This record gives sequence, C-alpha cells and structure tokens, in this order.
Amino acid sequence: MHISPDDSLLTRIVDELAERGWSQQDIFLPEALTRELALECCKRAAEGELAPAAVGRGPAQEVREGIRGDHIQWLEPGQAEPCDRYLGLMDRLRQALNRGLFLGLEDFESHFALYPPGALYRRHVDRFRDDDRRMVSAVIYLNDACWQPDDGGQLRMFFKDGVEHDVQPIGGCLVVFLSGEMPHEVLPARRDRLSLTGWFRRRGNEPFEF
Repeated sequence: MHISPDDSLLTRIVDELAERGWSQQDIFLPEALTRELALECCKRAAEGELAPAAVGRGPAQEVREGIRGDHIQWLEPGQAEPCDRYLGLMDRLRQALNRGLFLGLEDFESHFALYPPGALYRRHVDRFRDDDRRMVSAVIYLNDACWQPDDGGQLRMFFKDGVEHDVQPIGGCLVVFLSGEMPHEVLPARRDRLSLTGWFRRRGNEPFEF
C-alpha cells in the first residue's frame, strides 16, 4: 500500500542532506500513522516493555540518567502493523538516499524513545568511535499537535559555525542528519516526550567520502 510522503519530499530530504548535512520536514508522517505509533509507544510503556536506555557500548554500557534519561524499545518487523508501515516508509527513504548520495546503506534500526518529564540526553554524536556503520540518523516525533515551546523537549543541533538550531518535537516532524558529524542534545521536557529514533547503516569499516 502506498503511503506518503511522495517522491518529491524524499528528493528534498536527499538534496538538503547533501547540501548541508541535515534536513527537517515538519510534516512527514501521515497524521493517522503518527497517532497510531504514539498509541503503540504508550501501550508498550504501560506494559513495562520500555527499558531505561544505556550509554556506552558493549561491556561498558551503563544507565546514567544524568546523561541520558529516555526509555526505549527496539523495533522488530512483525511486532505491530503501524510499526511495519513506518519501517516500510523508512526503507523507501533508505533507497532514495542510496540513489541520490551513493551511501551504500544496507539497513535501518530504530527504537521507540519515551522521555519522562525532566529527562534529557546531553550533547553527543550518534556514531560510535569503534563502529562506523551508522551513517544517517532519523528522528520522527510522535507528540500531539498541542505541544508548545514551553513544554520543552527540543532537539538542539550544534552546527560547525557555532550556530544552534532547536527542533520542536511536534508529531509528524522528521529530522535527518549525518550521524558522525552533527552534535546534538535533547532538552528536558515538562511532559512525556515520544519519538522514534533510528539510524541508516552501511557495512562497517569501509572507506567513505561524502
């Protein structure tokens, strides 16, 4: 089944990523799918399926809420119909990125992220020092349209020229950026903040030029 966005929107994302290393689309997901994904996230949280996220990698992983306070659950195909529709849509974006930028992206990993009031994620980049597979980060927000700036929870992006840009986490908005080149943080929110965070990945340890 065809679902939006259309090819022109995917092309715009690819062009902006090539030109400046990031893209923000305030209306990306269909409203109905955004609502269904938000309900799925809340359902899993209520059933205790979301766990505190850790920082670090491998044996060094640990939960440090002063650095990162979200609760997550990874998506797997076949878990829920709305999630499968979302994964299908992101695969279309993966194909568009490969056609336009020749990134060699092979897969996409994603998890629900729920930030309870006061939770944050301090400044970081998304690529691990010992694992170069994550190439492009993608964040979809699932909060309702009533979200206000005073509710907090903005994604703050730090550009190389010293400029900062805040993204309001309003449902349906997509932010895409180069995983290893865009420092960012999540500011504390005053109410539950919902999103799907994911990464388009290539095969590791290969020469790459952008």
